[in-house]
Amino acid sequence: MSTILITGGTGMVGTRLTEILIAKGHEVIILTRKPLLSALLPKGVSHAKWDLGKKFIDPAAFAAADHIIHLAGAGVADQRWNKKRKEEIVNSRADSGALLVHALQTLPNKVQSVHSASGIGWYGADTKKSLQTGFTEEDPADTAFLGETCSIWEQQIQGVQALGKRLTIFRIGIVLSNSGGALKEFKKPIRFGFAAILGNGKQIISWIHIDDLSSLFLKALEDPTMQGVYNAVAPETVSNKGLTIALAKSMRGRFFIPIHVPAFLLKWVLGEMSIEVLKSAKVNSFKTQGTGFNYQYPFLADAINQLIHPL
Repeated sequence: MSTILITGGTGMVGTRLTEILIAKGHEVIILTRKPLLSALLPKGVSHAKWDLGKKFIDPAAFAAADHIIHLAGAGVADQRWNKKRKEEIVNSRADSGALLVHALQTLPNKVQSVHSASGIGWYGADTKKSLQTGFTEEDPADTAFLGETCSIWEQQIQGVQALGKRLTIFRIGIVLSNSGGALKEFKKPIRFGFAAILGNGKQIISWIHIDDLSSLFLKALEDPTMQGVYNAVAPETVSNKGLTIALAKSMRGRFFIPIHVPAFLLKWVLGEMSIEVLKSAKVNSFKTQGTGFNYQYPFLADAINQLIHPL
């Protein structure tokens, strides 16, 4: 089995991915600013230090890695966007990618492949064409903040290809997980009996179950034919209203009240981030399906049922 070096490994996606990698027999090294002793970690997991400010990665950990999974980046929706926060979102992705490429150039290593996160923020708002076919991996980056961020994110990690390393990049949709992310926010008002539909609720959400996302990274590690950019989204897209009502029914049966949160109120509360909350983006999964990847949760109903009523 292989040794996998993960950046951003303590986050929501990294934590679940680590569990799946360990279950498959892989060893995992998580790069972190504050490493824990191995005795405090699950079997097969260790921590190693890295420091973006000092441009440092533990050379021993890097030398041990067969593959790298790059998830690091400040949370896009964790805080209201201001100039400082937007710089942090961009720089955390640009600097971490640049550091990995530099380390591959200068540190002794046996890394065979690199697998990087990106986001469907790459794409702009839906067009007549995308509403019919969905955005594909060939579509250009949007010129808004998230589009530019994803473009920089991907550009910084592209340098690994010039070093002869296989590279995959996943443009990740809204990740559905009980451990955090968007689902946690959708659940909050429903617990009090209100299904909060954002804006008119017609905007398309391209999503993926966290287990499918983790399995997709695992497939990329193990399948040498996978290379380039893939949309990490489920085959079925859904409207904001559709997702909210499905979640409310699963959590509360018939005992909830649908309410619309006006767009102007979202703009007041969220500022510039409201553009993304209200944006419709139908993203195509055909290229990902063409790899032979089998989704456990291709449909929203199955994903919601598993998350709300796990066996």
